[in-house]
Amino acid sequence: MTVAAGVDVGGTFTDGVVIDPSGRIRTGKVMSTPQDQGIGVVAALEGIAPAASPDAGDRVTRLVHGTTVVTNLLLERTGARVVLCATAGATDLLELRRQDRAALYDLAAQHPAPLVASADVIAVDERRIPGAVATPLTEATIAAVVREVLARDPEIVVIALLHAYEDDAHERRLAEVLRAARPDLEVVTAAAVLPEIREYERTATAVAEGYARPRVVRYLEGLGARLRAAGRPMPAVMTSAGGMRSATDAARHAATLALSGPAGGIVGAAAVLRTIGLADALTIDIGGTSADAGLILDGEPLVEAGGLVAGVPIALPRVLVETVSAGGGSLGWIDDGGALRVGPRSAGAVPGPAAFGRGGTEPTVTDAQLVLGRIGLEGFSAGIALDREAATAAVVRLASRLGSTIERTAQAMLDIANAEMARALRRVSVDRGVDPRTCALVAFGGGGPLHAAALADALGITTVVVPPHAGVLSAVGLAIAPERREAAMSLLERLDALSVARWRRACEMLAAQVDGAERAWSLRVRYLGQGHELTIPAAPEDDPHRLVERFAAAHRSRYGFTLPQPVESVALRHVASTPGVAARFARDTDAVPFDGERAIDHGGSADATVHGPRSILLPDATAWIADGWVATPLAIGGWMLRREAAR
Repeated sequence: MTVAAGVDVGGTFTDGVVIDPSGRIRTGKVMSTPQDQGIGVVAALEGIAPAASPDAGDRVTRLVHGTTVVTNLLLERTGARVVLCATAGATDLLELRRQDRAALYDLAAQHPAPLVASADVIAVDERRIPGAVATPLTEATIAAVVREVLARDPEIVVIALLHAYEDDAHERRLAEVLRAARPDLEVVTAAAVLPEIREYERTATAVAEGYARPRVVRYLEGLGARLRAAGRPMPAVMTSAGGMRSATDAARHAATLALSGPAGGIVGAAAVLRTIGLADALTIDIGGTSADAGLILDGEPLVEAGGLVAGVPIALPRVLVETVSAGGGSLGWIDDGGALRVGPRSAGAVPGPAAFGRGGTEPTVTDAQLVLGRIGLEGFSAGIALDREAATAAVVRLASRLGSTIERTAQAMLDIANAEMARALRRVSVDRGVDPRTCALVAFGGGGPLHAAALADALGITTVVVPPHAGVLSAVGLAIAPERREAAMSLLERLDALSVARWRRACEMLAAQVDGAERAWSLRVRYLGQGHELTIPAAPEDDPHRLVERFAAAHRSRYGFTLPQPVESVALRHVASTPGVAARFARDTDAVPFDGERAIDHGGSADATVHGPRSILLPDATAWIADGWVATPLAIGGWMLRREAAR
């Protein structure tokens, strides 16, 4: 029997889920172990399905992991020392960026420093131009570059040469000689990471890959050793695009893991929506350190071509996620102007909120919720016994500095956090032409159900879904995620001049690079002269005229108009998926692994309703039903919240 498990590591808690072949789910939480995330991963599994158990249903055979390792090292700048080889005359790309401001109206704001120091960028005397070589890469140039690289003794080398997306012969040749000169030296070529136009994004993405890869390799090797010692299988790892890949494969594609954890939550939320018959939703995943906003359209997570992670452009497909520093552990404080602020600093797992009794003394969002009576003292996750007196004392100290009451201060902390999260939800919806009032809101994570009604009110949303296993839904999404392999190529062609034969040949070339039972193609397209593209679905049987019509429809839907200009493609991407035994739950709505486990506060009646204001204790979280809202239990577990009609 295949028993699938998912383990999601967050800033405060590590969540675990085990799903047996019948679809029964067991869940658990432990405190995260930032000194070594692998300790928490093993502990979470052991708490749910002990390795020594004689029960065959406890023998985990498929483990998918969501990790924040890449995000953390980008935030903390603790990655590898990279040497970058770039075409002479284009060695300042990382500093120049796109020559846009870090903040439009803040002249003092600065972009984060590049991941490679300028002294570690080596100019390569070569240059390709579209369709030709302007300056050949000579053996003398290669020898000089190799000497400079070895003199700097880097951990890893990244090679990003101009126009290598069209022909990467120069990158491959230089990499070949570097590997021969020092066989233990890891070399990354930009064309292998991102074979698409735009030298800055391609270079920055390749550098991010090089910067993260050695640390990711060490982490996954250490995690694998811990799991083997505990009698567990080697893990697969969730990618930013919402699929999983083996640990060995993931270690060679570190940049694809930047949003590993948040992607799992949106995959789980999409499975819930399909089960209950809803198509479009915003998602909010509120953990201890941050909140992640996402978007699901037609039952599928919205996947974009890339974006910033900790200020670093990573132009690889990812599930749309907007992260803000507003979680249960976000600290309340007073700035120099005397204004109350919440976040971005967090109490994290150590010491945690004051209410956790682990040494924290500063007030957090969780402390404010406890002071207002929205969280009970019993049933908190990870075996934590909440200390109301400590939480009250922390908020009282803040209130006295503000000259306000404890209740007003606690509510103000929640209002500030909610405003930050509402802005993130607008950015993933309104900024993409989606009216949030036409969507449901799926609220999960330990704090999502507590903030859901207030966020829905802020955006004019009238339906909220609190899914079953809301507190660990990201781990559920990991356990049911399909295996995905991706391949991409540059396809800079005017569609009115693209032959059917050329189009089908391109699709077949990508399909030959990856294996999978389910296949999908997508094409990045723009009007000739535009600076940015839209991604449209495609298939080998499409003809270019149909692709033009599909792009025009997408452009009209997104921007409200079309243009008479010719249409050109930029890049073609192919995804091959292989659903595992447990991953069938991700797409088969008759087998979604929600076994009807309901929250414990409706007396076992499927017709029970709860009118706000009132708290509902969930198995792994707490939901707050605000005044004017009514909650009804879902057949699969969890709750549906709706705005009550005026009485």
